[in-house]
Amino acid sequence: MTALSPPSRYDVEAASALPAGLALADWRRRIATLYAEVRAMPDPEKAWVHWRSVRSALYRDHPMSPVPEEERRDWSAIPMFDYDPDFRFEVDTVAIDGAAEAVPVGNDGVLSRTPVARTRGLAGDLGAELTLWWIGGYGGGLFLPFADSTSGAESYGGGRYLLDAIKGADLGFSDGGRLLLDFNFAYTPSCALNPAYVCPLSPPENRLDLPVRAGERIV
Repeated sequence: MTALSPPSRYDVEAASALPAGLALADWRRRIATLYAEVRAMPDPEKAWVHWRSVRSALYRDHPMSPVPEEERRDWSAIPMFDYDPDFRFEVDTVAIDGAAEAVPVGNDGVLSRTPVARTRGLAGDLGAELTLWWIGGYGGGLFLPFADSTSGAESYGGGRYLLDAIKGADLGFSDGGRLLLDFNFAYTPSCALNPAYVCPLSPPENRLDLPVRAGERIV
């Protein structure tokens, strides 16, 4: 698969004429397509450059951007740490049997998440393992939020997202069937950019004591 160029203003102007529900569908489709392109690119750093470029363009121009409209005119690129290959991991997972938790998400009601697995392979570099959650509801999807010692200083205090399969944010598996976790693709939830959003934040068991200077930042 050949990666597409970042969407131009003309490309996303058509979405502005759509009803809100269809514009949101257009946004979701573009994000899912972007991650499919990233998974197909053999060079992780080039894939990251493409990911950042396309997301920055969408945040600037798309009507469903979480960036408030009055701020988009000054928007250039999403602030990010430099790419660091040491934050790309292939990990095993261990199944866990946990109880579902209800998480209030504002006007969207209550989100149900259930812990389904724990990583095995991060502790040596990051000091701890992380829990993967399954988001309940129709279809469902894996969800991996985390926080680290940069949270609240260099990155959003509520943590960042590494996987959100419902929205297509998923790097997939390695050829050996291990889960790919590349923290260079960690992103800030929409609620950090716009108070109109309410996002599920990182639970205590997914807080790392060490800094993860990779992915999106706030300064």
